[in-house]
Amino acid sequence: MEAVPGILISDIEDEAAVAELRDRLVAHNVESTGYGQYRSLSCFLRDPEGRLQAGISGFSWGGYAMIEWLWVSPPLQGAGLGSQLVRAAEAEVRARRCRVIRVNTHTFQAPEFYRKLGYEQIGYAEDTPIDHGEVFFAKRLP
Repeated sequence: MEAVPGILISDIEDEAAVAELRDRLVAHNVESTGYGQYRSLSCFLRDPEGRLQAGISGFSWGGYAMIEWLWVSPPLQGAGLGSQLVRAAEAEVRARRCRVIRVNTHTFQAPEFYRKLGYEQIGYAEDTPIDHGEVFFAKRLP
């Protein structure tokens, strides 16, 4: 495929530009739907030296929530910390009156983890990355 004249795609991330892009898209979404209150949803657990040990990050908006990132350091995996983070996020978004929480994960990451927490698969993308897949989940909140 040929390059588009005047458009240069880079592998250098400009965090300020990405934040501006996100803010403009959020503003458009709020204007288009009438749903305001786009809110961050995050918790970061650090050791006494300040090193990240686990965390969850996402957002809520328009009556639903999205977990974008969840990570637990390998020595702490299997102790229930990931489940505790997800349950805490679910409790918070219930308090925000969300009806649905969503998450995407790859086949080599944690699809069974989310299934065990009651998430239902709603989609799948093959070869993302190549020879793997991305699994899309949702959970209705009471």
